[in-house]
Amino acid sequence: MAGSTFGNIFKIMTWGESHGEALGVVIDGCPAGLSLEASDIQTYLDRRKPGQSAITTPRKEADKVEILSGVFAGKTTGAPISLMIKNTNQISKDYDEIAAYYRPGHADFTYDAKYGFRDYRGGGRSSGRETIGRVAAGAVAAKILLELGIKISAFTYSIGPVICSAEPEVDEKVSPGDTSKRNDAHLCNSLLNEKVVKFINECKEKGDSVGSVVECRVSGVPIGKGAPVKNGVPGETSLPCGSPLPLGIGEPVFDKLDAKLAQAMMSIGAAKAVEIGAGCAVSEMYGSKNNDEFCVNDGKISKLTNHSGGTLGGISDGSDIILRVHFKPTPSISATQQTVDRHGQPTAVQIKGRHDPVIAPRAVVVVECMAAITMLDLMMTNMTSKLENLANFYK
Repeated sequence: MAGSTFGNIFKIMTWGESHGEALGVVIDGCPAGLSLEASDIQTYLDRRKPGQSAITTPRKEADKVEILSGVFAGKTTGAPISLMIKNTNQISKDYDEIAAYYRPGHADFTYDAKYGFRDYRGGGRSSGRETIGRVAAGAVAAKILLELGIKISAFTYSIGPVICSAEPEVDEKVSPGDTSKRNDAHLCNSLLNEKVVKFINECKEKGDSVGSVVECRVSGVPIGKGAPVKNGVPGETSLPCGSPLPLGIGEPVFDKLDAKLAQAMMSIGAAKAVEIGAGCAVSEMYGSKNNDEFCVNDGKISKLTNHSGGTLGGISDGSDIILRVHFKPTPSISATQQTVDRHGQPTAVQIKGRHDPVIAPRAVVVVECMAAITMLDLMMTNMTSKLENLANFYK
């Protein structure tokens, strides 16, 4: 099975199955010298682990991370970092009967058709538990980005018909990894939490699930010292001596910033659409409205609006990067559904097991972490975009 690796320089490979002995990730390309403890990673894993509230799966997993390699005396060595999280509460017998039929909305049929064999225990590699490795690796990437002044925060933007305020409130502004101020649904507006929880519980009572959207914001993306303006004339945009990072993140053809972010988000199970900035709304806008006009603010060129979502021509423009990920309803529902078995015979099914009624609350941290991995990898690639970057480093 190919396709378990992501990234070019900061590269990750996830491994493990939902009901196997363990899951984990190998990180290759992490710089040496980063202070790293298991607790740095655990904080993020605690945000995605099951059984945290009444609106998530009741499966109880500690999801405790073990650092197997790549860290010595509390610092990364530059060697591959191997992280492992053991499964401790899997109940595989809940899935015995689905070996004979294809669950609607799941990857059962396509895995069988492609490989002629599938791990039906909780979905194997297609399970949401695969994201454990992504979150563990993303915690490392996020820590590096924080040291560079870049913060990534995500929140539940909508659940079914309930849409949060477009402008995040206090909950979104807590420190990355801090769960103390987060509500059950990880909404940006806590005032809507009770309404959302009630709606989700009504779906559960009907044996159904509901779709959702996660919004993610990346702030502090480096643009050096910007393009200084003196007497109305833009100055040199070259990286000023002493600035830690080069300008503009993203490679402007196949590895555009927004393209790589979209790839990262669409690789998350159950993600069905990604919007950058104004997103789908641009198809109904006039150019005069959609274009972000430029201005000079505090001696630097900036934009009056941010419909582009922080990227122009596939390169970061200094504004916050804004993206939204649309997740389908959890396909495992207890309501009766029609399907066929492996022999093509019609059958009615009711899915057993312990499942989330909505995906966004636990996917928030997954989106954050995939954004962190993507941003860090592109930033590392960007170090070679100009000769002076190499000269400044090696001279």
